[in-house]
Amino acid sequence: MLAIIIIIVLVIILAVLIYAATRPNDFVVSRSTSIKAPAEAIFPLINDFKHWPEWSPFEKLDPRMKRTLSGAESGKGAVYAWEGNSKAGAGRMEIVNSVPSSLVALKLDFERPFRANNSVDFSLRPSGDATTVTWAMRGARPFIAKLMGLFMDFDKLIGKDFEAGLANLKQATEQQRLTISKP
Repeated sequence: MLAIIIIIVLVIILAVLIYAATRPNDFVVSRSTSIKAPAEAIFPLINDFKHWPEWSPFEKLDPRMKRTLSGAESGKGAVYAWEGNSKAGAGRMEIVNSVPSSLVALKLDFERPFRANNSVDFSLRPSGDATTVTWAMRGARPFIAKLMGLFMDFDKLIGKDFEAGLANLKQATEQQRLTISKP
């Protein structure tokens, strides 16, 4: 009887491993929001890493996080490196493409808590008197991530941070516009 139970467990484990192997090799997480402001008002908050503490949800993960800015002042070539606690981890991102008021593309390299190399795009698209901002991250999904993905939803996990960040970006843009418009 014990042999039958062991065989059944092994077959189940093998089936899970085979199913995980069939999952897509890449992932995309994307969220969008509409901000009632022109793209020109939103773009500088994304294109300049000095503004990220105003809106990025990842900035709040570790109040003592060490941040290093290097490279260009903003736009293409600007670099942001961080080292923090177990929640914040460590890594580096660099703006690899910057198209005024429409796109900021980043190369994102995580060192801790896991190694990963992803690309991130912020696209801004005018829509009437508002701008649709889309935050997307793409990357490879190695086998271990495929296996973990069977038990946890990365889209929801990362997506909730993107949603919070976009809400913060919206608030930061509106605050900035109120400050500028006051006499």
